[in-house]
Amino acid sequence: MKIILLGAPGSGKGTQAAHIAEKCSVPHISTGDIFRENIKNKTPLGIKVKEIIDNGNFCPDDLTCELVKNRLSENDCENGYLLDGFPRNLYQAKALDEFSSPDMVIELKVDLDRIERRITGRRNCSKCGASFHTDFIGERKTCEKCGGELSIRKDDTPETVRTRLKVYAEQTEPLVEYYYKQNKLFVVDGNGDIESVKKDIFKALDI
Repeated sequence: MKIILLGAPGSGKGTQAAHIAEKCSVPHISTGDIFRENIKNKTPLGIKVKEIIDNGNFCPDDLTCELVKNRLSENDCENGYLLDGFPRNLYQAKALDEFSSPDMVIELKVDLDRIERRITGRRNCSKCGASFHTDFIGERKTCEKCGGELSIRKDDTPETVRTRLKVYAEQTEPLVEYYYKQNKLFVVDGNGDIESVKKDIFKALDI
């Protein structure tokens, strides 16, 4: 089964993607992982990507699509895949349809105020890298595992989160209508706890 998982930053995509990939026995593929792998292995495309990123620019759509196309041609994708973070816009969606049209698209729908709370409440240990949330640790300033200082990532501030959500709405939400017209879209309420959301996703996928 070829699946796309859509959702705004902080919607829980990463967590649910791991569950789906395991249940369906397909690889969980993200563009970030593809970029890092190609850069690490110094492939011709990876060298291009590194140069673009090092110059502070975003990877262009045509290069991103080429990287994804190459990844989906690998043997572990013979029985399907789960795409997370791709496509990000209509250009990429139309390109994907040309080389590997998805079977189903799951959109995790989460209230924006809940997303902002989820992201801005994250705290990361500067020493061991452990991650926590203020819902559980309150105003604690030190890591309970190693005693390191807890901090907020630069892209987890309220201002940055609102910008990220705005970009998502402008670029990615049009994909919802695109896949709805193809009768491939299933919307899942992502406001619940991890287990309830997982059950709803599995129900939509009929697995």
